Amino acid sequence: MYWQLTIGASPDPEGTLFRVWAPQAREVAVMIDAFPEGAQTFRLTREADGYFAAHVADVRPGMRYAYRVDGGDPRPDPASRFQPEGVHGWSEVVDPAAFVWNDADWRGLPLEDLVIYELHVGTATPQGTFDALIDKLDVLKALGVTAIELMPVADFPGTHNWGYDGVNLYAPSRAYGGPEGLRRLVDAAHRRGLAVLLDVVYNHFGPDGNYLRDFSRDYFTDRHQTPWGDAVNVDGPGTQPVRDFFVNNVLYWAHEFHLDGLRLDATHAIIDDSPTHLMAEMSARVRASLLADRHFFLIAEHEGNDPALIRASGWNLDAVWSDDFHHQVRVALTGEQDGYYGDYTGNATDLAATMAQGWFYQGQVSPHLGHPRGAPARDVNPPSFVYCIQNHDQVGNRALGERLNHTVSLAAYRAASTLLLVAPQTPLLWMGQEWAASTPFLFFTDHHPELGRMVTEGRRKEFAAFTAFSGTTIPDPQDPATFAASQLRWHERAGSPHAEVLTLYQDLLALRHSHPALRLRRRDAYSVTPFGLTTLIMHRWAPNGNDLLIIVCLGDKPQTLEALPRGNWELLLDSEDPRYGGGGVTITTGASLTLNGPRAMILHTPQR
Repeated sequence: MYWQLTIGASPDPEGTLFRVWAPQAREVAVMIDAFPEGAQTFRLTREADGYFAAHVADVRPGMRYAYRVDGGDPRPDPASRFQPEGVHGWSEVVDPAAFVWNDADWRGLPLEDLVIYELHVGTATPQGTFDALIDKLDVLKALGVTAIELMPVADFPGTHNWGYDGVNLYAPSRAYGGPEGLRRLVDAAHRRGLAVLLDVVYNHFGPDGNYLRDFSRDYFTDRHQTPWGDAVNVDGPGTQPVRDFFVNNVLYWAHEFHLDGLRLDATHAIIDDSPTHLMAEMSARVRASLLADRHFFLIAEHEGNDPALIRASGWNLDAVWSDDFHHQVRVALTGEQDGYYGDYTGNATDLAATMAQGWFYQGQVSPHLGHPRGAPARDVNPPSFVYCIQNHDQVGNRALGERLNHTVSLAAYRAASTLLLVAPQTPLLWMGQEWAASTPFLFFTDHHPELGRMVTEGRRKEFAAFTAFSGTTIPDPQDPATFAASQLRWHERAGSPHAEVLTLYQDLLALRHSHPALRLRRRDAYSVTPFGLTTLIMHRWAPNGNDLLIIVCLGDKPQTLEALPRGNWELLLDSEDPRYGGGGVTITTGASLTLNGPRAMILHTPQR
C-alpha cells in the first residue's frame, strides 16, 4: 500500500520538497551546498501546526543540505535519510524510489516460524558493513535461523558504537554503508527467505549530535524522567507532531526499507499518560498501512511482564522479550545472585513455571525492585515470548563481555542450548552463539575526547564494587582495541570445539523446523515438569502421535529418573553425543534413566 514520508527531504523530477517541524521558530531556512556558485539559502514557509516547508527547484539526490532556525548555525535534518559526514555534518538528499527491489513476492514469515539471530553490524564481520553481511546470509540460512535482527543502525557519533547512542533515527549509519547498503542487505535476505528485523530506540537519544532542541523544545519534557534524563514528550499538550515523528519512523522502515519488523528498545521508559499509548498508535498505523497478508512484527523490550502489550485491547504488539527465562537459566548454571539475578532461584520448579507461564513474575513482589511485577499471560501463545540464553545486553553489559560459554562448561552450554531450541517460545540467538565463539562482546564507543573520558570513568566506576575487577582490568570503551576484540572470528567454526557445537545447533534447528511436535507451538501442546532441583521434563505432543519427551539436566549432580512417562521412547538426540563434543556415555532408555551431569536428551515415539 502507498505511503510517503511527509517530513525531511522529498525529491521529485523538478527538485526537492523540504519540510521540518519547528513550532517556536520565527523563521526556518534550508541551505543547499551543491550549486556551482556555492551554498545557497532558501526560506521555508510556515504551515499549520508549526511545520515549515518549501520546494526548491533543481535540488537532486546526492546534494547536501542543512537547516538554519532563526539564523542559528546549520543543523542536520531531524528526518535526514543519510548523514555522509556523520551526526554533526550536513544531510544528503536521498531518493527512496531509486533502489530496484527484487522481493515483490515477499510477504514475510509467520511469528511461529521465527528463529531470530541478533547481531551487531560493526562486529559481525571484519569489514563491519551491510554488504559484508550479505556474504554471511547463506551460512545463516544453512544454520536454520529464519530472521536476522540488527542492533540499532541509526547514525551515531564516531565510527563504532552499540547503536543506543543514535541521534539520526532515519539515517542508517554511514559507518555500515548508509541507506543503500541496508536496502541491499534486506533485498538479499528476502531472496534467501530470511526476514530482517531492526532494533530501534525511541526512549532516548544519544548524548552527542542530538540537535532536536534546536528545532523545538517540545521534543522532550521534564514532567517525566528516565535513566537518560528528560523523557521524550509524547503525552503533553500539542505533541502530536512528536508522536508522528516516531510513528513515521516505524512506517519508514516498513515501507522504504521493506523491513519485517522492529524490536522496540526499553519501552517501559517511554512514559505516556495519554489515552492511547504511543506504542498502540504505532501498531495501529503500521498495520493499517500494509497489505493484509504481509507479516510485520513489533517486538517490545519491557521489564514489566505486562500481557497488555500483546493483547489487541492493549498495545497490540506481536511479542515481548521474556528476560525471566534467561535469568532463570543463568542462575541455574552459574549460581549468580548479583543485581536482578537475586530475584531468581534457577531451580527446576521455578524454571518449569517460567516456561509454562511465558515468564516467571506474574504479580509476585520482586525483591530487587521492592514491588510486585507482572501479571498472568494465560491467553498469550508461546511464540509471543522471545527467549534467549544470551543477547547483546546479557553479554556486553558484563565487565569483560563474557559469553555464556566462557563461564560454564560446554556440557552445560549444550544442555541449555537444547532447552532453548526445543521450547515452543520464539528463540533468539546472539551472533556466534551457535559455535560457542571465543570472542567477547564488549562495551565500546567512539565519542569525542571529553565525553569519551566520562564514559570510560563511568564504566570503571560501575564495576568498582566488584572485587574481581579493578579500574585497569575493565576494558576502555574508547580504545579501538576494545571494538576490535569484539569482532567475530568466523574461521573458528571449522575447528574443535566450535565445529561440534555448531553441529548441535544445526541438528536442533533442523529438528525444530521439521518435527511435528516441535512445529506445534500452542500453549496446550506442551508441558514442563520439574524433577529434583536441576532437571526438567518437557513433553511435546504431535498431532500424529509422534510425541517428544525432552529431559534437560542443568546441574552437576547425578539425577536418576526412576520411571519415564508411559510410552515407547527411543533416543533421538543427545547433547552428549560425541558428534557434539560430548562424553559419549551410552544411555539406553527403559525403566530408569540416570544423568551424571548437564545433559539434554530428546526421546521420541517412532512411527512404525
